[in-house]
Amino acid sequence: MLRWLCLAAVLASGTARAETHTLNAGPGTVAWGNYDAARAPVLRIKSGDTVVFRTLLTNSPAGLEKAGVAPDKVEQALRDVFAQVTDKGPGGHILNGPVFIDGAEPGDTLEIRIRKIEPAIDYAYNGFRYGAGILTDDFPYARIKIVPLDRKRMVANFAPGIEIALHPFFGSMGVAPPADFGRYDSTPPTISGGNMDNKELVAGTTLYLPVYNKGALFEIGDGHAGQGNGEVDVTALETSLIGTLEFVVRKDLKITYPRAETPTHYIAMGFDDDLSIAAHKAVREMVDFLATVKHMSRDDAYMLVSVAGDLDATEVVDRNKGMHVMLPKAIFKR
Repeated sequence: MLRWLCLAAVLASGTARAETHTLNAGPGTVAWGNYDAARAPVLRIKSGDTVVFRTLLTNSPAGLEKAGVAPDKVEQALRDVFAQVTDKGPGGHILNGPVFIDGAEPGDTLEIRIRKIEPAIDYAYNGFRYGAGILTDDFPYARIKIVPLDRKRMVANFAPGIEIALHPFFGSMGVAPPADFGRYDSTPPTISGGNMDNKELVAGTTLYLPVYNKGALFEIGDGHAGQGNGEVDVTALETSLIGTLEFVVRKDLKITYPRAETPTHYIAMGFDDDLSIAAHKAVREMVDFLATVKHMSRDDAYMLVSVAGDLDATEVVDRNKGMHVMLPKAIFKR
């Protein structure tokens, strides 16, 4: 697969053999609602290592049971987290981490190869509440819907006669932002990634995040079994996921904003409270990529994005809204 930016992925010096680690969400392994450069890591790995994350959906056991989930279907780990974790906020996401990657330094890039993602449980939920979602004034109340998942057929049984193909991905993947950000709310995505809610980041894709702190301090969560672009009511098919991710520290790659690639497309992203500004950022990021990596003139790069790129709304509900540009790799013949 043609890599974004460079085929040479530089492993951290001294890595003798890549290892696989497991990080299950639990009271001692989660960051509840924040990314923070001051937070102590819960796992330390080397560049080239792989981590199998088992994450938890973000909802309370009581809320799930009230919505119709049988008590024995509520994960014990979720009960433990709700009962024992008191250090919370300012956001609401239950995130595994942070993970410290040896050799990662400010100015590096963390390459995250998403090897596998699968649902951990046989249900998801979707919900809305007043004060969130794009049509909040049209729906001035709260509702939650439990959606059964057929993990064998990989479909969600949304309603009689309505099946949705599952495309699991993590809504939130990020590194700690600059220390000056302090304890950063897990809700709005930013320069370090976080709650990007980009449904393209499924198994087989690669995410690139700029490193702002020693060890990068990666966190992950907000599992989605599927989502539409926009995530308009403020939630997707929210569920618990098991994800297998490989981490590589890139000393040869300098970026200042999250980027990604699929087997078929390059992806540039932009986040801002103003959707128009987010669109400007996403297009500018793609133009910058084409100019620096594909060695195009900025004029040609801008024109190429207009004639061959797709500008889509990632999400419109996380305060910092998201836009992304998808540019097909097939247009490049060399």
